[in-house]
Amino acid sequence: MRVDKFLKVSRIIVRRTVAKEASEAGRVKINSKIAKPGDEVKVGDILEIDFGNRLFKAKILEVKDNVSKSEASSLYEVIK
Repeated sequence: MRVDKFLKVSRIIVRRTVAKEASEAGRVKINSKIAKPGDEVKVGDILEIDFGNRLFKAKILEVKDNVSKSEASSLYEVIK
C-alpha cells in the first residue's frame, strides 16, 4: 500500500492530501529512509513522521484498504 494512503486509512493523518504533502516535504520516513507519497509500506516497517515539534514513530502491524475508525489504531504500534 502507498504510504500516503496508509497514513489516511490508519488515521495517523486524516486527509490523504495532507499525507501526500508531508511525504513530498520529506517529513515521512520508512525504515529511516525518506519516503515519497508512492512508496510502498508493508508489515514490519518502521514509520517516522516529523510533526514539527514532535516525532511520531510507529511499527506497522497490519495493512488493510478499509477499516473503521475504532479499528484504525490496530494497524500500527506506537514506538516511544
